[in-house]
Amino acid sequence: MIQLTYKDSYSFNVTTEDVRIDTSVPSSQIRHLFKFTNDMSKDVKYAYGRTETIYDRYTKITMTHNTTESAPDGDINFVPNGYWKYSVWEVSFNGTPEVTSTKAPRTETEAAADQSGVYGTVKGCVEIGKLHITEESGEEEVQYTENPEPSGSNYIYYGQ
Repeated sequence: MIQLTYKDSYSFNVTTEDVRIDTSVPSSQIRHLFKFTNDMSKDVKYAYGRTETIYDRYTKITMTHNTTESAPDGDINFVPNGYWKYSVWEVSFNGTPEVTSTKAPRTETEAAADQSGVYGTVKGCVEIGKLHITEESGEEEVQYTENPEPSGSNYIYYGQ
């Protein structure tokens, strides 16, 4: 489970290299498409990592909070906060990756719109999990006020 706080940027790790599908290309030609589905509203959002640093067994992903979402740029708005199901899709490029709205697939079922030159192809799902987005302290949608314990008796008598 990935746990993040709703804020300006997000950084997390996902297992990718252990389960990599297209081993015929170097890891520098791989990018990852994320599909997020909110548990309550069922909203679906897509995003690539703004940056991806691939290590021996995992990839460190960064994304940026932005109310104007842009999947190729890694800009996402996790509203409503709460639990999201995520799936990570491996996208293999036939050269140095160009993650743009036409050269990279926008969803896990689409092909790149422009398949001339360098473009990406979805190879398959490499990870599924849960993401929990919590609100920043003091900014919660639901806030409770705690009252002090009464100093006297707090009994309720019948008929009074």
